[in-house]
Amino acid sequence: MKLVKPAVLFQQALKRGTTKQGRLLGLDVGSKYVGLAVSDDHCKIASPFSVLERTKKNIDIMAKDFQMLVAGFSLAGFVVGYPFNIQGQSKVDTVQVKLFIEDLRKTSVLDGVSYTYWDENYTSRCVETLLEPLDINPVDAKTIMDKFAAVGILQGYLDNMNRSLVSEDLDPQE
Repeated sequence: MKLVKPAVLFQQALKRGTTKQGRLLGLDVGSKYVGLAVSDDHCKIASPFSVLERTKKNIDIMAKDFQMLVAGFSLAGFVVGYPFNIQGQSKVDTVQVKLFIEDLRKTSVLDGVSYTYWDENYTSRCVETLLEPLDINPVDAKTIMDKFAAVGILQGYLDNMNRSLVSEDLDPQE
């Protein structure tokens, strides 16, 4: 796995294929679960996909699951939610995200897959607020929350990258 800048990953996704662009997978890494969201072929819209259970013993299985997703969805890479504090510095939760990515990298199953970190501040809280009035079973709510937190991370990334692309196209200095 290779860490790249957010704009580099987006450009890789846009150039993935001549007829079909690469998609991106958003990850909301928690201590027990990893929420997943996937982009459309044009890297405009994020949709909820799944939740993977995370334990110390199943990292090899998770790596193989990710490998199947890379092939099945023509993924250009991963957008990994990363908890920054308001001043843009790392928080305590960043350790578990970095350890998870390092454990995935050590499996060597995902060699050649690019990933980037993206700020995940308030994604889970926003989803909690949306789910509150729905009175959903707590077990179901947790998996829904993890998937939709991944959607929030990936959609935030996609919106930012697409806005940057449009503003570059509108730049009169070129």
